[in-house]
This record gives sequence, structure tokens and C-alpha cells, in this order.
Amino acid sequence: MMSPVVDVHTHVVPKGWPELSGECGGDGWPWLRVESERAAMIMIGETEFRPIGAQCWDAPTRLGDMADDGVDIQVVSPTPVFFSYERPAEQAMKVARIFNDLALQVCADGGDRLVPFCQVPLQDPDLACAELDRSLANGHVGVEIGNHVGDRDLDDAGIVQFLQHCAQVGAPVFVHPWDMPTGPRLDRWMARWLTGMPAETHLSVLSMILGGVFDQVPETLRLCFAHGGGSFPFWLGRADNAWHRRGDVVRGQSALPPSEYTHRFSVDTVVFDPAALRLLVDTMGEDRVLLGSDYPYPLGERPVGAVVRKSDFLTDGQRAKLLGGNALAFLGRAA
Repeated sequence: MMSPVVDVHTHVVPKGWPELSGECGGDGWPWLRVESERAAMIMIGETEFRPIGAQCWDAPTRLGDMADDGVDIQVVSPTPVFFSYERPAEQAMKVARIFNDLALQVCADGGDRLVPFCQVPLQDPDLACAELDRSLANGHVGVEIGNHVGDRDLDDAGIVQFLQHCAQVGAPVFVHPWDMPTGPRLDRWMARWLTGMPAETHLSVLSMILGGVFDQVPETLRLCFAHGGGSFPFWLGRADNAWHRRGDVVRGQSALPPSEYTHRFSVDTVVFDPAALRLLVDTMGEDRVLLGSDYPYPLGERPVGAVVRKSDFLTDGQRAKLLGGNALAFLGRAA
């Protein structure tokens, strides 16, 4: 029996939500300008942030696209613009509850084919743990987190506390880059997405390694980084070289060189090119690369899984792992 095809990297936006200033306090919250039954614009104040379509909120539309692409299961995560890590923790907790509950409604219409991941107020570890527990009890399967909270990276003590809790309760964690640097050199050509996202993810993987996080959290933590781990897999040799040659400033809290930690996390396949996918498999190992698409956004892969299916260097067994077997292990499900 063939394993199901599982896409671990997709996003949801509900079709509308309560007015957040009244519900959560503060101002400048995202809101949705609905254009039609199948089109809307995410707004930040009076600024247009991103156009979206019915794929973001309509389960039948998602299921139709999944059928077209041969995808059996989607992991459905929040869209990072709603994380609200920069706000007071109580506000972020309230918005997390709102969007987590709305996401469950969207996924309910997809049966067991849409697997919801929640968001949490990561700036406060106690509130984050509480919202994770509430969400898991309500039907969420895991959690998506941003790759940093302001200037605090993933080796921050509070974030490590949250990751330890995820390991304890068995919740898989999907790490997504967000809140990339801006500036004249980055605010054209979508450079924040084309260069900033890979760099942000690379930095966050390094922070977990050199910050000693993988030496603190148990190996039961299931963790996946979006977008192929950013630029980290390509520059792993550089990190190892620096660890050995300039250990006085590079080693940080890590007990071992960076290449000794690649078995502790996974990456998705959103790299679009067979040569890049080959590098991922060679660097991370065939058990640590999971199918992802970034559906339904324009910079995602359609048809989903195209790069895996056309990569002729993969054996049938490796292809089956990348298309679904590895994701089932990440989700804690039997093949």
C-alpha cells in the first residue's frame, strides 16, 4: 500500500475575523477587505499587504487543488503576518485564540485531510505553552512558530522553554521565517522574500545549534524548518570550518560541530530545483526532507511535489519518503 502524499507547508487565512482592536486591544491590526466571494485583500491599516483567494479559507477549493496535484493530506498553518510577537503578550494570546479557533473551522470541512497547526504568543513562554495545550485539546496537531521574536532568536531561554514543552507533549513544530529586515536594497524585486527568508532561516538553524538548544531539548522534539532550511544546507561546510578554526568565537554553547546536528531537525522541499533537492538529501539525509509547497501563495510550488517527482536521482523508496513517509513520522503517525 502506497503511503499518502503529505504536504507539510501550507497556510490558511479565514474569510473574516472580529475587529481585533476591540477584541484584543491596541490598534494597527490586520483586517480583511473582501473583494468578492473568492477574492480578498489582507490590509495592515490602510496598506495593502497581500491579495488572497478562496484557497485560503475554502476547504472544498483546497481539496480540489489537492486532488489535481495528487496530495492526500495538508498540514495547514497560520499565515505569519498574524503572529503578533511584537505586541504585548496578552494581545498576542487573544489573537492566537481567535485565529486558532477559526482555523479549526476551516479544517473541519476537510475532514482528516486537513491537519491544523496553531499559533502561540511566543514572546511569553507560559502563555505560549498554555495556548498550545488548549489548541491541542481542541483538535490542533502541532504548532507553527516564527523564526525569531524581535531580537530574540530560537536559543532564547523562553523559546527553549516552549520547545521543551512541545517535546514533552509530543507536538511537532514547523518553523517559518517572518519579519525580515527592510531597507532600500531589500524593498524591490521581492528581495525580502528571495534573500531575506533564506538568510533568516539559516540564522535560526545556526542559533539552535550554536546556542546549544539541541543539547538542551530532548531528541523527541520533532522540528521542521521551512523553505529547505534556507541557505543553511549550502553553507554547512562553512559553518563546520568556522566551528573548528575559530571556535573561540563561533562554537557558542554547542558541544559538537554543526554537521553533527542535522539529524535533529527536518526541512521541507520548497527549493524548486532538482539540484537543490539533491543537496538537501545529501546534506540532511533522506529521512529529514519533507514535502512542502507554501500553498496557496504565489511563490509556492504548483503542482505540489513537482521537484520531487522529476528528480531522477531519487530511488523509488527515497521518493516515497519525501512525498509522505517522512511527514507521517514528523506528525507522529504510522505509515
